[in-house]
Amino acid sequence: MSERPYVIDQMISAKTIAARIEELCRDIRGEFSDTEKLVVVGLLRGSFVFIADLVRELHMPVEVDFIEASSYGDAMESSREVRILKDLRGAIEGRDVLVVEDIVDTGHTLSHVISLLTSRHPARLRSIALLDKPTRREVDFRADWIGFEIPDEFVVGYGIDFAQRDRNLPYIGKVRFTE
Repeated sequence: MSERPYVIDQMISAKTIAARIEELCRDIRGEFSDTEKLVVVGLLRGSFVFIADLVRELHMPVEVDFIEASSYGDAMESSREVRILKDLRGAIEGRDVLVVEDIVDTGHTLSHVISLLTSRHPARLRSIALLDKPTRREVDFRADWIGFEIPDEFVVGYGIDFAQRDRNLPYIGKVRFTE
């Protein structure tokens, strides 16, 4: 990665994110009101902050598992080749599953993961993404729930990184290079 200097302009505040998560969780609880236990699958690494806040707000029995898929590495652009780096630990056949993604950009990663998990025959499989960039979509895929639709900007914060930096910001910010 080049060490180009940049600044981060806040796009979505921590307070706005928290309020949206409350709304989303009401919808998710409604969808899965009859489930014995919801398996919440986070796509590592960008979703870890979102998934933590989401499961705390769900107020229902949940089991958390993770899958790690990559199409970026340290780059700002997707390679469009999705690799599974870490698979689920548990079986999901016959279970209700919610896949949690940080951002849907080209759609390749989430589409690939949903296809993989569908082949494992869950009872219900739904997806949620904190952020959606529909103008970048290359695959006909839309998450069942979207936190925020954003323009085609490179963003960081709230778990989302730029070359493993800025994940710890409590808000979503737009990266602006200064040179």
